[in-house]
Amino acid sequence: MSTFSKAAPFIDAPFLFRDLDHWNKVLDADLLKPIADEIAQKADVMLIGYAGGGVRNIFVNRPVRNLAEMKGLKVRVQGAPIWSRTFSAVGMSPTVIAYNEIYNAIQNGVIAAGENEAAGVEQMKFYEVGPNLSMTEHAITIRPICFSAKTFKKLSPELQAAIIKAGKEAGAYGRQVESSEDSAKLDALEKAGKLKRIAFTDRAEMKKLVDPVMAAYAKEIGADAIFNQINTIK
Repeated sequence: MSTFSKAAPFIDAPFLFRDLDHWNKVLDADLLKPIADEIAQKADVMLIGYAGGGVRNIFVNRPVRNLAEMKGLKVRVQGAPIWSRTFSAVGMSPTVIAYNEIYNAIQNGVIAAGENEAAGVEQMKFYEVGPNLSMTEHAITIRPICFSAKTFKKLSPELQAAIIKAGKEAGAYGRQVESSEDSAKLDALEKAGKLKRIAFTDRAEMKKLVDPVMAAYAKEIGADAIFNQINTIK
């Protein structure tokens, strides 16, 4: 999507939401509409709903409970520059490593941590090398539901209305399913003794440190108005 909209990467930027409730309110308020409008205009693709809901946390080879314990933490991040910038702002030492190399990198002491949703931690068995899941909740996945605008234009008004309605309903359902599966997976892993959830006490302070970096990034990609609106939602 970033090929057609400079602001598109903002959809999955880290440290954007305070919690799952804030994330849901932002999506219900349709605050990502300017990005959707740009994609519709330039790519002829409609974003008719938003699913997702997987919450990303940090899996570590030792417990990390607060910002002091997080200082200098060698953590693997995604390639998009905003991830390195935000993790550095919190005091961590981020490094970009290929996804399939994370397990060995923690095992060999190259890094001490990575970050992912419950499904990823389970699938890649990251809990074997990073059994402490620091509940930073630093990102919540958004999965846009797309529909061809070219096809949409050929349909009757009744079908068009049905598709718009279905997109919203499917998004809401997808969010409910994924967010509930997320906690169920963690419950099962913890019950099996494979990982331990570690409460992170400085979540609000962490967001404060990252906000200026996110504001600069939002301005850089033309999403500053969206960022301000997201922050004003209570």
